[in-house]
Amino acid sequence: MAPPDSFQLEILDRLSDIPSNDWNALLPADAGPFLRHEFLSALEETGCVGGNTGWQVAHLLLRDDQRLIGALPLYLKQHSYGEFVFDWSWAQAYEQQGMQYFPKALCAIPFTPVQGSRILSLSGDGIDASGVARRLIEGLKALVLQNDLSSAHVLFPYATELEALKEHGFMLRDSVQFHWHNQGFENFEHFLSALTMKRRKNIRREREQVARELISFRHIPGESSTNADWEFFYRCYANTYLEHRSSPYLNEAFFKLWAQRMPENLHLIIAERNGSPIASSLLVVDPTTSKAYGRYWGAIEHVPCLHFETAYYQAIEYCISQKIQTFEGGAQGEQKMARGFLPKTIQSAHFIADPQFAKAVKHFLDREHQGIGAYVDELAEHSPLKSSKVQP
Repeated sequence: MAPPDSFQLEILDRLSDIPSNDWNALLPADAGPFLRHEFLSALEETGCVGGNTGWQVAHLLLRDDQRLIGALPLYLKQHSYGEFVFDWSWAQAYEQQGMQYFPKALCAIPFTPVQGSRILSLSGDGIDASGVARRLIEGLKALVLQNDLSSAHVLFPYATELEALKEHGFMLRDSVQFHWHNQGFENFEHFLSALTMKRRKNIRREREQVARELISFRHIPGESSTNADWEFFYRCYANTYLEHRSSPYLNEAFFKLWAQRMPENLHLIIAERNGSPIASSLLVVDPTTSKAYGRYWGAIEHVPCLHFETAYYQAIEYCISQKIQTFEGGAQGEQKMARGFLPKTIQSAHFIADPQFAKAVKHFLDREHQGIGAYVDELAEHSPLKSSKVQP
């Protein structure tokens, strides 16, 4: 590996300007689908980030001569939407002191609260991965300080990366998600047998409620999906935002491009009544890590419990049939626990440029950490699972 003074940091404002193979070569084996060039560049090419979205693309690259050896997926943010780690109160307090909180630097996967690698490094060939990480973190802090940005935020990185960030003055913040774990279940009934009687009866009642509506389900692997499937899915997805008086982060062009580029990672579930589709949900599947991610759901007709059936129970049945070990249900949602999901604490890392404000944030995070610890302990008392692990 070349001496450190030969390293060159640069900002990339369009991922398509570098070959996909060069970017993907930086990803660890367990990186998952969301860090891939195909996914991130699709967001850019369809206008979901960049332009006037408040997500200015600014990927931080590290080169050794001309060879790309490291990177951070990085954005300059003009707001805090689409992050799932909420710092609006920080922004308000910052601006009350006469300072500008936005833009801020955000190292994350847009609109995707999934834990994974954030400090990317080429492996092998004499590469010192820890040295690459150190230069990238130093480069991120320099970007903040030299451009008078308020802060840098690294969302949901792996634990080893959190330690490196902490060593460079980043503060850690807890979040709680809800994940389903496969205990070697043979079928859905076997899964139900792992739950307490109360949860088991509730799920059966909810499924029966949907069944009485004569609703059936189609499972469509990404490779078999059509434009019409994605157009209906997008109609459902957009309607969810409309019902919450909000605007969707992603557009129809993105989903169609994603399906073209990464069909092997996508699985659509469509609910139908009398052959007409009325609801849908999307799973992102990673066979390499044996994980599935529940991403989006929506319906054009209200049916009681259809959300739980389409987004949770059909997805769990799919995971059991495909022997997928973990199903991540996304951010927030205590209601997932009643459907067999368990809480998991994951962390993000935050660097605040102003020393006095950083001190105040540190006090806030210490109190929040204690509160989240108590919250997770309380959730554990209401576990949906029996005390003993069910064996197949």
